[in-house]
Amino acid sequence: MNGVFSIFDSVGHFLDSGGIVLKVILFVSIILWCLIVERLLYFRFNYPKDRQAWREQWESRVDKSSYDAHNIRNFIISEAKLTMGKSLTIIKMLIALCPLLGLLGTVTGMIHVFDVMAVTGTGNARAMASGISLATIPTMSGMVIAIAGLYFSKTIEERVSDETHHLADLLKFQ
Repeated sequence: MNGVFSIFDSVGHFLDSGGIVLKVILFVSIILWCLIVERLLYFRFNYPKDRQAWREQWESRVDKSSYDAHNIRNFIISEAKLTMGKSLTIIKMLIALCPLLGLLGTVTGMIHVFDVMAVTGTGNARAMASGISLATIPTMSGMVIAIAGLYFSKTIEERVSDETHHLADLLKFQ
């Protein structure tokens, strides 16, 4: 049980050393990863049912060759694409936000360093160290979250594209 408390202490110390901007980055990353996990779970559990429902909706039609049928098929495919990529825009926006928040952390940390330099002079490295960590830790955190998020965002985007093409192949004309 003591090990768990030391982990929480370490995380708390890390968050404190990064300042308020690091806490904002943590909040944004929690939202980002919740959205990514939700999309991955959707493809694992709900998408097969939705795909079957879209296929049954098309198969239940008698007319599959008219102009109206073509438009209905396109509507089903568009609806499927929107459903599959539901939160992809928000995911991409949060990924783009993380490095910008890291840059904000850099700027606020450097302002802290300059304040320390103005008060104590340039010779006190220990006094400037907290400002340096305020400047570097949020930048690193924002970049790490954005890079990892890009991988999963691209994976989800490719899955949406692949499944859209697959669904278009399933909904055949007669």
